[in-house]
Amino acid sequence: MEQKTLGRRIREERLKLNLTQEKLAEDVDLSMAYIGQIERGERSLTLDNLVAVANRLGVTVDYLLSDSITAKDDAEYLILRQLLNGRTKEERALAVNMVKLMFGYLDRSL
Repeated sequence: MEQKTLGRRIREERLKLNLTQEKLAEDVDLSMAYIGQIERGERSLTLDNLVAVANRLGVTVDYLLSDSITAKDDAEYLILRQLLNGRTKEERALAVNMVKLMFGYLDRSL
C-alpha cells in the first residue's frame, strides 16, 4: 500500500471538513505530529487507527484505500468511482438507489 496516497486522501478529506490536524488528532486520540506524518506518507496506520480516522472523516476505509486497490474491470469501476468522488453521503446513497432501481427494472424486463 502506498502510504503517500493514503496520506493525501486523508488530508483531502480532513480539509473538506475544515479540520485542522490538531482537531483531527484530538478527535481520534492521536498526536498531531503522528497525523502530520501520516498525511506526508512517513508513517502507517494501524487498522484501529485507520478505522477511527475514517469514521471521524465520515468516509469508509475502502474509500481511503481505493487508490491502492486495482479492480479487474478497471474502466467501469473507475468511471463509477470518479462519478461518486466528492459527493455527499446522501448523493452517493441516491446514486446507489437509482442503480438498484434500474437493475430491478432490467431484471424484470428480461
